Amino acid sequence: MSENNKQKQQGASHLPIVKNEDVEFAAEVADADDFEAAERAQSADYRQEEQ
Repeated sequence: MSENNKQKQQGASHLPIVKNEDVEFAAEVADADDFEAAERAQSADYRQEEQ
């Protein structure tokens, strides 16, 4: 691994964890893909918060 990549990896551990929660989910106009995406996003948020 190059020295530059090592520095990037080390620096990434100091980045803040943020969530983009400004997206509105409207269940009345959502289709199956929208519900799947929302579920996957929720699972990803959970995994990130548990680390």
